[in-house]
Amino acid sequence: MQPEEIAARVWPGRELALEPLGGGITNRNFKVTVGREAFVLRIGGKDTELLGIDRQAEHAASLAAAEIGIAPEVVAFLEPEGYLVTRFVEGNVLPSEEVRRPEVLRRVAGTLRRIHEGAPFPARFNSFRVVEDYLRIAGERGAREPSGYRQAKQTADAIENARGDQPDHPCHNDLLNANFIAVDGDVRIVDWEYAGMGDRFFDLANFSINHELGDTENEGLLAAYFGELDPTDLDALRLMRFMSDFREAMWGVVQQAVSELDFDFVGYADEHFARLEQTAADPAFAEALEA
Repeated sequence: MQPEEIAARVWPGRELALEPLGGGITNRNFKVTVGREAFVLRIGGKDTELLGIDRQAEHAASLAAAEIGIAPEVVAFLEPEGYLVTRFVEGNVLPSEEVRRPEVLRRVAGTLRRIHEGAPFPARFNSFRVVEDYLRIAGERGAREPSGYRQAKQTADAIENARGDQPDHPCHNDLLNANFIAVDGDVRIVDWEYAGMGDRFFDLANFSINHELGDTENEGLLAAYFGELDPTDLDALRLMRFMSDFREAMWGVVQQAVSELDFDFVGYADEHFARLEQTAADPAFAEALEA
């Protein structure tokens, strides 16, 4: 079904203007202008359930986040396909160098706290199980086990043992730079398809590694989030930065087997395997694992 046909299901008989939006490597997104109003139509990619995406859960998380002013307003949810329509947010994607400024880190920390202390999400997200699921799914579709998987999995098992049981919080779990929009001095977060109940340190680490925060910036983020800096929180962040890249690398492995998009998923996976190896080689990481 063409995007114009899908949009017509939401606004039957209305004059519509559609404009493709860039940035996505899983879904197709379109800006839909209806009169003087603008919306975003999100069309899920092929076999995205194999990536752990539940469109009903995405809808519920989007509604919950919008309710507390963190995400755009949800306008429609088209079933059975799970297409999502939200209000278009006039703003700018925050450049990584802008995000790393102390005042922006404080705003982001406050926004993440509001998510983590908000209403529960219906899905669950456990990065340790996700990487296992991705390996199984990729293998079932003919992909070979990546050369870096076994060593990374051994480290992941050690991290899971060191972290122990953690309380569940509502988490976004995909805090890429493109998902942050600056709006009138505040921050909005889009793309809630991986949202679920899990370890909030995965969210914090996911944000940290994706924005290439250094030690000083990580300390500022944690101090703003918790109100003070605890060295054990910094250790947890270091460990979960590894898991963020491990998840991302294995996501790329699954995409190699299932995606029809013109994107270098091999290079994407290799990049994240290389970065997690750098993380594990840092003496501070070894100290955090032994703490």
